Amino acid sequence: MRLIHRTSVGHWSAQPAFVAFRAVDARALVEDEVRELVRRRGLDPVAAPQEMHQLVDEVVADYDERAAISTLPPLADPDGVARSVYDAVAGFGPLQRHLDDPEVEEVWINEPGRVFVARRGRSELTTTMLDATQVRDLVERMLKTSGRRVDLSTPFVDAMLPGGERLHVVIPDVTRADWAVNIRKFILTAHSFDELIALGTITRPAARFLEAAVAAGLNLIVAGGTQAGKTTMLNCLVSVVPARERVITCEEVFELRVPLADVVAMQTRQPSLEGTGEVRLRRLVKEALRMRPDRIVVGEVRQEEALDLLIALNSGLPGMCTLHANSAREAVTKLCTLPLLAGENVSHSFVVPTVAASVDIVVHLARDRRGRRRVREIVAVPGRVEGDVVETADLFTTRSGRLVRAEGWPPHQDRFAGIGADLADLLAQEPGS
Repeated sequence: MRLIHRTSVGHWSAQPAFVAFRAVDARALVEDEVRELVRRRGLDPVAAPQEMHQLVDEVVADYDERAAISTLPPLADPDGVARSVYDAVAGFGPLQRHLDDPEVEEVWINEPGRVFVARRGRSELTTTMLDATQVRDLVERMLKTSGRRVDLSTPFVDAMLPGGERLHVVIPDVTRADWAVNIRKFILTAHSFDELIALGTITRPAARFLEAAVAAGLNLIVAGGTQAGKTTMLNCLVSVVPARERVITCEEVFELRVPLADVVAMQTRQPSLEGTGEVRLRRLVKEALRMRPDRIVVGEVRQEEALDLLIALNSGLPGMCTLHANSAREAVTKLCTLPLLAGENVSHSFVVPTVAASVDIVVHLARDRRGRRRVREIVAVPGRVEGDVVETADLFTTRSGRLVRAEGWPPHQDRFAGIGADLADLLAQEPGS
């Protein structure tokens, strides 16, 4: 460094590139040493994070000592090199800092040079730059522990990362040229209704009503758009399920956290390379009914599994699920349509009254312009059908930006009395207030 300072102005102008080149060389040397020691010691970088941190720190310290008395390129920032090397060997490289950032909700790659993140519901382009090989290597590493794959025969993959993040990948030629990667972090911003109230997601009267509805064994649908907070709401609903109940959950990828003693969680499975062994969500719902459940929870209903869920709910088994919809009423309409995908023998005349008889409450969430999640409405399904339309009644609705009591009443009022809940007191707020 001193020699560079004493040289001409022309040499001085080349200093940043020279230093950067040497720094990259030094970091690469440290990473090579760490990888070699991992191989020799037979360490699993993902399974032994504490040992990996210790190993990286030891290698960096040793290298720093040797660089001081040799021609090895020095480390300009030993701590930064240690973090970078650990992320490269035991983490997910340049993406790891975004995954470690508690404010980042989701990370996605449209093309190697365009990596985005979402913070508080808003997206932003990062300075992270990758190349196509790095993207493919990162995806391969992410899928290593999941048992799932992505290739020309299976151009889509949905998997869970070791840290609980949900990975979705689409490859060409389904995409135009580059791999599209989405990593949705499971940030459970609330574990209970009290926390949802503190966040402003729901009002206390509405929360207390939903708690009573769950305890009374009503069937609830949580609807909303992507990233509206459906899974968080479903987790809060599950958290108030009576402790004596046996709960079976069915999901595409594990996301639910059920704080009960008697719980069985199941997720779907991709087909093998031979095209066998696939387990779809519809199969999980069917199998759940054979497992003596007191309550069934489906992470998200998308397709024909809606029929099996409706049949389960119509048989007297309490349940909950999430659904993509723009409003509570659209969620009911969608539930009347999805079962038709199960086969030509499923008719609209069967599905509509079944929905009316099976669904009791629909909770709809949405994000406002600031990216905040809010319960927009809570709607009851009284069980009546007029023509081909399922009747609904507003329990809570949004007026002037606030969730307030509406005029409707929920079905199965005797069940509230059965658990000692005073429904009139729960819904005592004046309409429109």
